[in-house]
Formats: sequence, C-alpha cells, structure tokens
Amino acid sequence: MQGNNSVILAIETSCDETAAAVVCGGKIVSNVVATQAVHAQYGGIVPELAARAHQQRLIPVVEQAMKKANVTLSRLNAVAFTQGPGLLGALLVGISFAKAVAFSLDIPLIAVHHMRAHILSNFIEAPYPTFPLLGLNVSGGHTQLIFAKDHMCMEVIGETQDDAIGEAFDKIGKLMGLSYPGGALIDRYAQQGDPHRFQFPATNMPHLNFSFSGIKTAFLRLLDEYQSKDVQFLAKHRNDLCASIQATLIGMLLDKLKKAVSQTGIKTIAIAGGVAANSGLRSRLQHLARQEGWAVFIPQLAYCTDNAAMIAITAHYQYLSGDFCDLKVTARSRMPL
Repeated sequence: MQGNNSVILAIETSCDETAAAVVCGGKIVSNVVATQAVHAQYGGIVPELAARAHQQRLIPVVEQAMKKANVTLSRLNAVAFTQGPGLLGALLVGISFAKAVAFSLDIPLIAVHHMRAHILSNFIEAPYPTFPLLGLNVSGGHTQLIFAKDHMCMEVIGETQDDAIGEAFDKIGKLMGLSYPGGALIDRYAQQGDPHRFQFPATNMPHLNFSFSGIKTAFLRLLDEYQSKDVQFLAKHRNDLCASIQATLIGMLLDKLKKAVSQTGIKTIAIAGGVAANSGLRSRLQHLARQEGWAVFIPQLAYCTDNAAMIAITAHYQYLSGDFCDLKVTARSRMPL
C-alpha cells in the first residue's frame, strides 16, 4: 500500500450532520456537510429524525464530495466512517453505507473514533501541532481533557461528570427563550454584554474533571429571582446575562486546562469540537497562551462542528499504520477513547 498517495472516502453521520470528505495523500480535497434544520422546532436532536435524514441525504452528499474531489470510486484505496460515539441509528446509516462501498470495491474499511477525529482536526491545515499535546474536546456531547502522545495514542485525563459544556450552553439558551442551538446565540449576544455584570458559582470538581449541571440551576434561580421583581428583566439584560454566563463557563474550562498544563508540563494545546467555534473561548485561550507561553492550535470554524474532513484526516493516519477493520464491525453509541 502506498499510504502517502492513498485516496480515502470518509463518512460522518454521528449526530445531525450528514457529511462526506475525500483525503488524497493526507490532503483534504473535498468536504461536504448537510445540516439538518428539522431539529430546531423541537429544541434538540430527535434521533429517529436524524437517522431518517441521513438516509435521504448521504448518497447525494457523497456524490458531491467525490465530484468536488474529482475522483471516481475506482480510485479509492479505502473507505472510512465514524464508528462512535454518537446516536446509534445515525451511526448505522454511515457504517452500512461504508461497508457496502468497501465490500463492492474490495478495499479496506477504516473505523474512526469521533472524539479522536475532533482532536486531529488540528492536522487538516498547517501549521500542525507537535506531540505530545493536551487536547481540549468541547462539544454538545463531550467535554474532555486529553493527553495525546501521537496521532493514534490518546488518553482521557479529565472529563465532565454530567452535562457537556455545549449542552449547558444550549440548555441555558433554552431557559432564555433562545432558538436551538442556543450556544451560538449566547456567543453572539455576549459580545455586546458585560461579563462581570452577574456572578455565577463555578463548579470545582476533583482532579481534572468538570461539572456543568449546577451552573444551569444557578442561572435558573437568578432568572426566577430577578424576573419576580421585573418581568422585563430578561429583555433588558439579555446581553449581560449571556456575557456573564459565557465568561463563567469558559473560565471553568481554562482553570482545568491550566491545571493540566501544570501537572503534565505540556504546553502544546489543541482544542476541538463545536464549542471551539465560540469566539469568547478562542479569544481568552489565545490571550492566556500569550501569558503562559503556550502553543495553541484551533481549527478553522468549518472543522470545529461535526464534519467529514476530520474523519478523513484521522483515517489517513490509520491507513498509514494499517489500522483497518472487517465487515463485522458495529456502531457504538458509547466508545472509550
């Protein structure tokens, strides 16, 4: 196998993005993502609707990715897919398609771990991080501190004990009456607010772990208290509320990251996941990096949320190491790193 020249088709269907990408010799040559707007009216992801949407959109998305890459099926050296973690029904759509392609073309099949792929999204475009590094995975489903020895060897050294930070953002957005997903709107309004206007208690979990469920309760109590005195409170103070809660949540992340750097001595930081698109987090992390002498890497916005390019670049490294699977492979809704 000539891994440096390999052409790999990658499929991502772990949640509500139907995505396909092609990587040629370690370079992403196409990346197509179809977002499912149907979930907004329900205030969250509906698994059955997600799976059905993947079934409808996957083939057109793959065809578009192949066309943009200017490659045909006969040129593929392997096909990769997200094995997990994610919504089981959604994952099964992608894995079934990938198996069919691999079987029909008699080419290797590559099972990719979704959270490993998020970290490796920092290797899609130069400059690239160096190993070892500390990864901070922040999304709607996960909040993890990761020690990465190399592309294939990673260990979770801290994680949330309840809600993920993205979930906390979205639930707080719902309490404020914002449309789903609320996290992006909180970020937008926070840019016009005072982050010191309201105080929220930051949870301090043992070791390098996180907890975000309590801060939602604190936010609800503050709303109830002030709205009982002024029914227009939320409308008057929306921007300050968003800025204050966002500052608290980001502070909780960065406090643990500083602790992880202190414990490990590693000063190369790579963040990833949907919340890595948050402008407040990106700004404060870059400021902290200048203060502490860290080398910080943040993917482009297109590679923060779920996408197939991150699956493709991870598959590239697995291809080089001969990390393939057989047709008996199954989807896994929960999957240790």
